[in-house]
Amino acid sequence: MKETLPNYSVLMSVYYKENPDWLKESINSILNQTVLTNDFVIVKDGKLNKELDEVISEYCKKYPDIFHVIELEENLGLGPALAIGLENCKNELVARMDSDDISVENRCQKQLKLFTDKPELDIIGSYHTEFMNDISNVISTKILPETNIEIKKYAKKRNPFSHSVVMFKKSKVLQAGNYRKYHLCEDYDMWTRMIQLGCQCYNIQEVLSYVRVGDDLYKRRGGIKYLKSIIKFKYEQYKIGFYSLKDFIISSIPHIIICLMPNFIRKTFYENILRGGKNARKN
Repeated sequence: MKETLPNYSVLMSVYYKENPDWLKESINSILNQTVLTNDFVIVKDGKLNKELDEVISEYCKKYPDIFHVIELEENLGLGPALAIGLENCKNELVARMDSDDISVENRCQKQLKLFTDKPELDIIGSYHTEFMNDISNVISTKILPETNIEIKKYAKKRNPFSHSVVMFKKSKVLQAGNYRKYHLCEDYDMWTRMIQLGCQCYNIQEVLSYVRVGDDLYKRRGGIKYLKSIIKFKYEQYKIGFYSLKDFIISSIPHIIICLMPNFIRKTFYENILRGGKNARKN
């Protein structure tokens, strides 16, 4: 007897700098899931270019009952765009997806099965593998804690989830205040608010997503703008009591060092220390 799993929505934001071919790969990886979504919400975060519009239009014509597109007049940024998109998702379970990443074909099935078996869970993530150009060119694997207790402890130092592979309960995200505008910290900001709300967390201990990286990733994870944003975020966590003073200091120092590194050194640091290299395993 075939197991009945709940319906789920997919939430994606697209802006004009995206690569049309990568967007196709990303969308196809969702359409090729072993359990198909009935609600794929795409937020156009501002005006797109002709190529991106054509890609999205093609899928809307082919799957008119699945794709739902929200067009924003101006580019609002990832947080506000996702907040609007989430409000328009019709299912309680929502799978996040980035417009240049690739989901393993049974990613959503595994997450839905876990939500069914453990209905007390509110956020489910997994490991992800980072690649460049082609998924055969693996750069590193991001290893994350498994249990609710481990995740909450880890969150006091670093982001405990891979944003593009999480599935969560819409009602809990809205209860926590939805996404906010927070430069490169939109997801971390969300998880800490959900954790403080008492949400139950879990990371599947296997790779369920391929995340595309390039030199721009390491540039975006450095520099004064990102440093100001992450320190502001961490200081806010200290002020509201999520971080202790010790947590704030210990977690801030590495960011200060990493953000001020030359890009080529930061790239090596990410690949071999923060991600654990190509053959990373859980400690």
